[in-house]
Formats: sequence, C-alpha cells, structure tokens
Amino acid sequence: MEDWAQCLDEAVRVARRAGQVVACAVQQEKCVRSKSTPTDLVTEADQQVEELIISTLRSRFPDHRFIGEESSAGGVKCELTDSPTWIIDPIDGTCNFVHSFPMVAVSIGFAVRKELEFGVIYHCFDGTLYTARKGHGAFRNGVRLQVSKEKDVSKALVLTEIGAKRDPATLDIFLGNMKKMLSAPTHGVRIIGSSTLSLCLVASGSAEAYYQFGLHCWDIAAAAVIIREAGGVVIDTTGNTLDLMSRRVVAAGTREIADYVVKQLQPINYGRDDSDPDDLPVTPDP
Repeated sequence: MEDWAQCLDEAVRVARRAGQVVACAVQQEKCVRSKSTPTDLVTEADQQVEELIISTLRSRFPDHRFIGEESSAGGVKCELTDSPTWIIDPIDGTCNFVHSFPMVAVSIGFAVRKELEFGVIYHCFDGTLYTARKGHGAFRNGVRLQVSKEKDVSKALVLTEIGAKRDPATLDIFLGNMKKMLSAPTHGVRIIGSSTLSLCLVASGSAEAYYQFGLHCWDIAAAAVIIREAGGVVIDTTGNTLDLMSRRVVAAGTREIADYVVKQLQPINYGRDDSDPDDLPVTPDP
C-alpha cells in the first residue's frame, strides 16, 4: 500500500501559498462573472489560484489527474477514475470572497482508486490549516480534532448552505428542510457561505451536523476525510454511502444525528458532477 505522505506535504505547501494569494486578492478590485446561475460567481482570482495549484502539483506529480472547479466550469469533464486524482476548490466561498466576508478557504482533496486518501483545507482569512490522512487522524494547526459526540438532536447546532438554484420551487424545498431542522427542535441552523469551512466546523466539534444539496465533489473531498478522521460520519442524503459525484451530503459527529437529518430532508435534484451538461436538471424533484 503506497504512502501518500509526500503528496500530503506538497498539498499543505501549495494550499498555504494559494491561501496567501487569496488573502492578498481580497483587498484588490475584483472582476466578477456568473457561471451556471446569477448567484454562482467566479472571479479572476478563482482561475489564477486554481492554475497555481494545478501547475505546482503537476510539476511534481505529472502522472496524476486533476479535477478543479474552474477547469470543470470551463468544459473539462469531471470524471473520477482509479488514477491518483487531486480534487481542488481554489476559492470555496467565492461570494464571501467578493464581499470580503471572512469565510473563504482553499480545499485540496486526493483520491486513489476512487477512495479519498487525504484532505487539506486552508482558511484564507485567519490562516487556520485543517489536514487529515486516512488512518492517521485529523488536525487543526497540528492539534488533533474530535467531533461532537452529541446524539440528541435537540442539543445540536446544524449547518447548511443554500445552493446556486433560487427558483421558487427549490427555495420552498430548501426552506421546508430548514423548518424541519429548526422545529426538531435543534439549538439552531447556521449558514456561513463556505461548504468546506462548515464541514470543518463539524470536524472540530463546533457543530453537530451539516447537510446540503447542490455542492460539488471539490466541496466535499477534502472535508470528508477530515470529518471521518475526527470520528464523524459522512454519508449520502439517502442514508447510503457517500457518492462523491452526487452533489449532496450529510455529515455529523454521530450516526444518530446523521440518520435523523436524513429522515427530515426532501431532496433537491442538482444532477451529478460526472454527468454531461445536457443531462443536468433544470427543475428540482417534485
């Protein structure tokens, strides 16, 4: 079994470097465009940072494959194979970045034979570094992480994100799901604008659960390893094994809370990351 520690070390170095570029770019004037919807934003910094990460890693590991948010948006097929594959979100929380809202991260996941091996997430505003390697634990700035072991949902803080679709039918389902969480009752529901940092808060024990429809494989890959290595659960919204390409996730500190969240959710169909663009749905499931 190959040891991917060298790859992890390189991921940490490039994540720090990329995060520093993002931290500088947030102070500058931004050129902002829309991608799939008016709320799905991209900036020149997203593209520049992704190029920095991929070019750096490719120079060290020329035989590896890459899945990046911006290259996928540009038409590169998003396909996970058995080959060693880097799964990259150069700026998670682009809308936050545009508004200088301080929840922005660089996320780098790594998979081999379709299994996630390690993850690195760098908080661009405060310099916090989250790392995990399968079988070796999860860490925040070198200190081991432990999820909350709360099993009672009435004592849980739940995180989520809205997703790019804002049509009335999708919003009705989203708000209905949030209403179910609030009336469980839970201690509360929070939205911070960054999937990866929300998931890191679950890994840190600061929140008990996270759910979302409409995120991407680059939002989940690194964080899934971090949560699992911190003792938590990451599954599909159906309750089955996580499908990295399914654009949906439930994560929690305990299986009990994960199962509770799964039972409350009405699904929103965003298609799959590995689907052809023509196959993507334009309306949510009824």
